[in-house]
Amino acid sequence: MRSHHLITLLAAAVAGCTTPVATTTDTSSPTPAFNYPTTAEVDQVDDYHGTPVSDPYRWLEDDVRVSNAVLEWVTAQNEVTFSYLESLPQREKIRARLTQLWDYEKFGVPFREAGRYFYSYNNGLQNQSVLLTQTSLDAEPRILLDPNGWSDDGTVALSGYVPSPDGRYLAYGVQDGGSDWRTWKFLDIDSGAELDDQVDWVKFSGVAWDGDGQGIFYARYPATGEGEKFQTLNHNHTVYYHRLGTPQSEDQVIYARPDHPDWGFAPNVTDDGRFLVLTVWKGTDDRYQVVYKDLQDAAAEPVMLIEGFDYEYALIGNDDTTFYFKTTNGAPRGRMIAIDIDNPAPANWREIIPQTADVLDDISYVGDHFIAEYLRDARTHVQVYTQTGAPAQTVDLPGVGTASGFEGYADNSETFYVYSSFNEPPTIYRYDVGTDRSTLFRAADVDFEPSDYVVKQVFYESRDGTRVPMFIAHHKSLQLDGSNPTLLYGYGGFNIPMRPGFSITRMAWMEMGGVYAVANLRGGGEYGEKWHKAGTKLQKQNVFDDFIAAGEFLVEQDYTQPSQLGIFGGSNGGLLVGAVLNQRPDLFGAALPAVGVMDMLRFHKFTAGRFWVDDYGSADDPDEFAALYAYSPYHNIADGKAYPPVLVTTADTDDRVVPGHSFKYIAALQAAQAGDAPVLIRIETRAGHGSGKPTSKIIEEYADRWAFLAEHLGLGT
Repeated sequence: MRSHHLITLLAAAVAGCTTPVATTTDTSSPTPAFNYPTTAEVDQVDDYHGTPVSDPYRWLEDDVRVSNAVLEWVTAQNEVTFSYLESLPQREKIRARLTQLWDYEKFGVPFREAGRYFYSYNNGLQNQSVLLTQTSLDAEPRILLDPNGWSDDGTVALSGYVPSPDGRYLAYGVQDGGSDWRTWKFLDIDSGAELDDQVDWVKFSGVAWDGDGQGIFYARYPATGEGEKFQTLNHNHTVYYHRLGTPQSEDQVIYARPDHPDWGFAPNVTDDGRFLVLTVWKGTDDRYQVVYKDLQDAAAEPVMLIEGFDYEYALIGNDDTTFYFKTTNGAPRGRMIAIDIDNPAPANWREIIPQTADVLDDISYVGDHFIAEYLRDARTHVQVYTQTGAPAQTVDLPGVGTASGFEGYADNSETFYVYSSFNEPPTIYRYDVGTDRSTLFRAADVDFEPSDYVVKQVFYESRDGTRVPMFIAHHKSLQLDGSNPTLLYGYGGFNIPMRPGFSITRMAWMEMGGVYAVANLRGGGEYGEKWHKAGTKLQKQNVFDDFIAAGEFLVEQDYTQPSQLGIFGGSNGGLLVGAVLNQRPDLFGAALPAVGVMDMLRFHKFTAGRFWVDDYGSADDPDEFAALYAYSPYHNIADGKAYPPVLVTTADTDDRVVPGHSFKYIAALQAAQAGDAPVLIRIETRAGHGSGKPTSKIIEEYADRWAFLAEHLGLGT
């Protein structure tokens, strides 16, 4: 079955590629005066369990669309920032090379529905990928949807699509300006004609067709006023059924829990069309309840199958009344079980695939087999099992990298997957489960030579002796002389693993002569639940210690030196960069915190922030407040300290991590900075947390980032 992802706090997506060019160092640096805009301070002091905490920049939390004062501040900050960035001598050359590298055909992983194949395609520099369909792998594809005509600036994106089971209709999501809000529309696939139906106010929910292809199940929040749309906390997620040909106002409520307004729901319909299965969540932890409804019985009420937010239960598929789940119940690294809903007591559950030494990342039910994707030291390992759980075969992957996909149906042995690594562009394969054969479907043709670049995995010790893995990628001519500009990337949260994957922007950085390193920090999902929990709440400092130790390792092993070591992270990774910059400014030569969670005392008061209490804890709890206050980036900036160069990036339509986090952080940093290094903020317009961002904006943003790093880490092009 095709999966629908639950809410997670995602790191900002990056993309990247090529052959090295001769490097030179330009000693002529731009010398603008850093006359930062004046940021007014207010007399705001909050009492947290007897501790007074000043918040002088509280007014910067206001929505830029509502507050003229914030809008004026944003405009003034951007004027200073872009004046500086445009003066950097390497910026235009980097932008031109990124554009050149980016100009190659990109394909999404296909899936088959009702005799048709569907996949995304980008001819190179299109702002948004188009949706293609074809009736066979040999047939000529046709464009089904082209989002590039939906807006003049390319900021309206296709956020998802689901064909009806009979192949007649397509439901597709529209994302405007990077917001988490979605509007779902409908298309007649044969004719390409738009239907009049439209479903609004959908957030953190996919859609699932009923078995007859006459309507969809979806979850939405109540409508909000325009002034609250991008900041207000969302409550009362409700599951509806929309039947084609009717207005949304007539949609039927299928499941609502007003007694638990913090619950959310992810709807799926089993492949046989019989059952609606709701995964119930209330935060970012993989701990769910499960509700199902028999769609063949008009009088059937929703049934709570699994109660208590104790473990992960991810639906894989079903055989009649037997449901298959991936779970952490009794297996912190994951296993697969079968539950007969006619005999649902836990004593009757059957284990199909037991826990192994590796982390079970995903399972799909294809061709009467289960395809299990494992994480083995953050790299992909794929094992195929029979219906009884007996090992059948291992999918042979090209190297040390990441593979994903493997969607399909139990009665069809065909599936597709994509493989990539830091030095290997995405290659898509068709895989036949029955014959255990992978055949090439599409391969990216990028302007670089993979064999010129080296990818290695190393292990280092953190402060408490914990063994932490790290990927390091660079050109093969690299000399370990301690003089290489190096960029260290990290995330460390929400059970999300950092995998070795391809990115044009990373490849451009390595082509310029830089080293790129990714540390697999605690808090992530690389080694299961124990590894995740070791980097949460009162243990969050472990994440920062792991990242600092990664930087120290790169220096000790003569990859680089502190003045040439940059750090980069987005979202939770932006928090990471802000925290370690406060703790060890001497270790880093430049920092790029992107869309970061910077105020750890108030994050839970905006939009999706309340979900993150699972990982961070809450300032409402005395013990958790003490831990949060000790590392909160905004609250731990030291007056009179010389900080290295910092380029903060955020966006005005980010309703995941509201931009007020970054606004307050940079205001405090500019006020405290005692050194000469620039501490700037780049505020994108008509963009959000990362998804849906048009190609043109991505290229411009990374040209600015890499030019900033090149200037301050001594990297030539």
